Amino acid sequence: MIMESLDIWRILGIITVISLIAFWGRRSAVWGGLTIGIIVGLVIAIFYLFKGDGFNWFIIGKSAILGTMVGLVAELLGKISDLIRKR
Repeated sequence: MIMESLDIWRILGIITVISLIAFWGRRSAVWGGLTIGIIVGLVIAIFYLFKGDGFNWFIIGKSAILGTMVGLVAELLGKISDLIRKR
């Protein structure tokens, strides 16, 4: 069960890296999602640190991946909206 979970995070991580490379050099929702994901992950990791469970870097990584995915979806929805509006 843990191995399956690790595999999905690797796949999502690869998709995240590809998305970040595709939107390199310009402002986009993908980079904004990454930034917000890292900030939220830091807050959650600090909360777990004070709770006594220790600082967990995987929480920051997972939230960065999820934030980037949300940004990618927002970016793609914007492109679809532009495509529909032009028709």
